[in-house]
Amino acid sequence: MSRPPLPPFTVETARQKVRMAEDAWNSRDPGRVALAYTEDSRWRNRSEFVEGRAAIVAFLTRKWEKELDYRLIKDLWAFDGNRIAVRFQYEWHDVRGHWFRSYGNEQWEFDEQGLMRRREASINDVPIAAADRRLHWPAPGPRPADVADLAQAVF
Repeated sequence: MSRPPLPPFTVETARQKVRMAEDAWNSRDPGRVALAYTEDSRWRNRSEFVEGRAAIVAFLTRKWEKELDYRLIKDLWAFDGNRIAVRFQYEWHDVRGHWFRSYGNEQWEFDEQGLMRRREASINDVPIAAADRRLHWPAPGPRPADVADLAQAVF
């Protein structure tokens, strides 16, 4: 299975890959998201280690059962060959209605078919008041074109 754009990345194709990942994660559909990863993809997400598509689906299912009304923006930070680095922010609330903004960085490595074989994510959660939320588009769904990305927004 091929997942264009394929490495080696250009600035245009790296940005496209980042936006495709953002849109998939904003769908909050674990099965859809997992298709972007190799069958044996390896993750480090915070302090959790995940390996394989089935484990990715299980991880994302747990994540979105806890992180409600999740909305995410990813931004290309750097790229080279088959690797992309991104920064991101997302907002969510827990079952008690407490809101958080999560800040993070990811390093991605792709195989020759454009599937991600490695993902390493470092993430910090900051409690916020509901009035301080910045990400308000209808969820689940992609970020609308008129909502600024992280490079353009004041965060």
